Amino acid sequence: MEPLKGIHVVDFSTLLPGPLASLFLAEAGAEVIKIERPDIGDEMRTYEPRLGVDSANFVLLNRGKGSVVIDLKAPDAVVRLTPLLKRADVLIEQFRPGVMERLGLGYDAVRAINDQIIYCSITGFGQRGPRHGVAGHDLNYLALTGLLSFVADRDGTPSLPPALIADIAAGSYPAVINILLALIQRRSTGQGSHLDISMTNNLFVLAYWGLANGFAAGRWPRPGAELVTGGSPRYRVYRTADGGHLSAAPIEQRFWDVFCRLIGLDERFHDDSRDPAKVIEAVAACIIAQPTDHWRRVFAEADACCAVVASLAEAVEDPHFRAHNLFGRQTGTGSMRIPALPLPLAETFRDPALTKLSPVLGADNRLVATQA
Repeated sequence: MEPLKGIHVVDFSTLLPGPLASLFLAEAGAEVIKIERPDIGDEMRTYEPRLGVDSANFVLLNRGKGSVVIDLKAPDAVVRLTPLLKRADVLIEQFRPGVMERLGLGYDAVRAINDQIIYCSITGFGQRGPRHGVAGHDLNYLALTGLLSFVADRDGTPSLPPALIADIAAGSYPAVINILLALIQRRSTGQGSHLDISMTNNLFVLAYWGLANGFAAGRWPRPGAELVTGGSPRYRVYRTADGGHLSAAPIEQRFWDVFCRLIGLDERFHDDSRDPAKVIEAVAACIIAQPTDHWRRVFAEADACCAVVASLAEAVEDPHFRAHNLFGRQTGTGSMRIPALPLPLAETFRDPALTKLSPVLGADNRLVATQA
């Protein structure tokens, strides 16, 4: 059973955080209608690579949604949207603070139309505070919250993160969690709420171990010096002889003992507590002496918390992930199809339709009042 069947979502957001959040809701049965600007729509439609008329990124993030095109600056925009707002359970927006108010669509204005609305605002810095109106992107949010400083290269430059961490882990996921909690709360109170999702605020959860060390012991994380930032031989990425890499995380002693034996590490370096830097050098010398496939075979059956670094193309063909049928669902546009995003939702909660398309721009304009 789809737990959100019958829930109506009006999504004013574009690009990644809001659309991914509303995708979760759509996959659990909610009807999601995107509100898009004339001509271009969500700017994610214009990205590369293309999949028909839209970008593949847009197709992945907007599977199974509807689309209404309207100029939000038009004098009659709010009147035309009123029928949609009256039946909506959830509204998602990610404009800078104050924009929706200037459009006549702020929380108070929408609540006057529908006092049960759950109004979710996703921003970089929240609705208030010294930076609330400042523009930013994922990399900036990671920089300002200290997370980007955790891992640096040899000259001290922080490494680029491998994913859009703030957008997804601190934007989309908290938005979904809070929307679901607000829906549960509404059952008791009959009232909606305004959810203020600040991506920078939410990033601090990901720094839990650094906060624990800093607040309790005054030891704030140093790049390349802590257990999980490169200071230990037990949590590092090592280069192999043919240019590949081995991710090694044998943190616990029982895993470390197996690791040392399998790589042939000299016993002098088994105790890594006295001089971790020298042990790192010794381990690196062992790993770089053999090609990637050698280490893949060595650790294939070993209980040592080690794995060869795969490319994304290799990962999607991995027998383990294929056994879970992660990419069994499809999305697309027109006659073109690609695998859908493997959202972390239990199968029992998901819309049973295996193939659902992304919306044609303006395909659901019938849902708003006729233009005056």
